[in-house]
Amino acid sequence: MAIAILACGWFGPCLSWTPAQELQPEQAAQEQSAPAGAFDLPESLDQACSLLQNIQLERLFQANSLESWLAALVAITVGLVAGKSAATVLAWLGRRFERRGWAVWQHLVVGLAGPASLFLLAAGLATGTLSFLKLGDFATFWQRTLLLVFTISVLWYAYDLVPIAELMVRRLTTRTGSVLDQQLAPMIRKILRIFLVVMGVLFIVDSVFDQDIGAWLAGLGIAGLAVSLAAQDSLKSLFGSLTILVDRPFRVGERIVYAGYDGTIEEIGFRSTKVRTVEGHLVTIPNSVIVNEPIQNIGRRPHVRRAFNVAIPSGTPRARIAEAIQILRRVLAEPGIREPIHPKTGSDEFVPRVHFNEFNAESLNIQVVYWHSPPVYWDYLEHAQRLNLRIFEAFEKAGIEFASPGRKPSPAGDSKRQQAPELLEKELR
Repeated sequence: MAIAILACGWFGPCLSWTPAQELQPEQAAQEQSAPAGAFDLPESLDQACSLLQNIQLERLFQANSLESWLAALVAITVGLVAGKSAATVLAWLGRRFERRGWAVWQHLVVGLAGPASLFLLAAGLATGTLSFLKLGDFATFWQRTLLLVFTISVLWYAYDLVPIAELMVRRLTTRTGSVLDQQLAPMIRKILRIFLVVMGVLFIVDSVFDQDIGAWLAGLGIAGLAVSLAAQDSLKSLFGSLTILVDRPFRVGERIVYAGYDGTIEEIGFRSTKVRTVEGHLVTIPNSVIVNEPIQNIGRRPHVRRAFNVAIPSGTPRARIAEAIQILRRVLAEPGIREPIHPKTGSDEFVPRVHFNEFNAESLNIQVVYWHSPPVYWDYLEHAQRLNLRIFEAFEKAGIEFASPGRKPSPAGDSKRQQAPELLEKELR
């Protein structure tokens, strides 16, 4: 649109003066005696056809000299040749950009080839006819026709530039793998082109045909309101999809917990999101609902935190408790155990923690906390099993017992507690 306005400004001196005043006095008198409205600006298609039928070509030839016609023909020819030359050069540049892989520049120059040819031809027509010829009352109609051609050339180029926006969106969404992202680029292309066509038609109706578009806009507003009320649920889902697209709370392949469902995102569409639960069920959740509820994105955690308790009998002496703590810390630092449990997030290192933290009625509690990274669940379980077996082995070698639920412990240093294994062995014999 801006280029069309600039074009009108560039040719403003040609489009603003009224050639009727430059006719010969006797011709002007004849014009004044002509029937009223014979060459008025057409207000409808029928009037335009009537005007074209009433054009007196003989009078146009008489009003202009041969030199004027030749000058006009030269200007039109220059515009035609310049347009063809510009189209050829731009097409050649487009092929070179395509070979180099410059897709954006290719669309810029190739899309300009046709519109530039039409624009330069219109410029030649405007220069040749309005600068060198006396068109009489027909000038106004011709000015509107040239404005229509200029507008079409600008809209044509804008229409050809839409694939650039689509290309940029595709580059941004290539790595996500989301169905929503894959559908976004074609949707943006269609929306932009429809918008350009509608705005272009309104501009042409208002500026070229001099019609009032206020009623049109009011009708479009009422129609839009009716459609929005009838499709409010679909619009909620659409805006929910846009929210997911902008905020990115989750992506395809990530594991989430939502409303009791624990599973992996399989597909993000314009209406709904599909989650494959750990049980294998496929759950479809409307986007209008999922964006309004809390979501746990397990797939984006930097590590898996594990906290467990090692319970030893409550009658264990203090020295044995300290020994158990040292064994646990030593096992956590062993090669093959320590590598995945010392993750770093930025400048912070998460080291394992071992502390004697509770006195219970039947046991003494030693808490162990560590962070496993990368947060691959099955690797985490494999490491946890390896660590558990290593702790069991180390406690067996040190002679440290684990507390058993429901077992009544004996006081520390009790002779019966120390003699219990020997008595059991005798009974078995």
